[in-house]
Amino acid sequence: MRLFVAVRPPEPAIEELDAFLSVRREAAAPRGTSRSAWRWTPPEAWHVTLAFCEHAPERAYDELVGRLGRAASRRTPFETAIVGGGAFPNVGRARVLWAGLSLDEASREELGRLATGARAAAVKSGIAVDGARFRAHVTLARLGQPQELSNWVRLLDAYRGPAFAVDRLELVESHLGEGPRGRPRYEVLDEFPLGRAAGQPATP
Repeated sequence: MRLFVAVRPPEPAIEELDAFLSVRREAAAPRGTSRSAWRWTPPEAWHVTLAFCEHAPERAYDELVGRLGRAASRRTPFETAIVGGGAFPNVGRARVLWAGLSLDEASREELGRLATGARAAAVKSGIAVDGARFRAHVTLARLGQPQELSNWVRLLDAYRGPAFAVDRLELVESHLGEGPRGRPRYEVLDEFPLGRAAGQPATP
């Protein structure tokens, strides 16, 4: 199984960002560059990945679900919004365009602990976690070849979406090549509400 644990923005946040981008996507490819080199992530697939497990054995699934539920229950819901953006690995030779999140010190710490908890849940269930250190972002587009994206990053810097509550984690299965145009198809397998009561001590 190809799984990831994610925070998914609600529909109003997705719809507003999609409206902001929709009139600008056609202008994405610079002159002389094929538009097909831009692979835009469909809005329904926008999410913040906390842990990615490319090869998760089915026998570990039940334990993973239990551990994710416990990890989520130790954390407190918080408010954020989609704001700004950037590019990986850098603006000058970008391969990924992304949007960021508005996070104060407390919510940044809470989201970081959510990611740590999700990764620990996978590892303790016997599942390898892929990827480098966690960095909160929503992938908007992938580029077939490196490009300079300073104009796009400046454009995203002016964007601020509606506030929303992060109050649950989702466990999602990615089915490669089953979506439109050969994209992955995402299937939400389970949800885990954040449940630490106000005033209860945080668990690292």
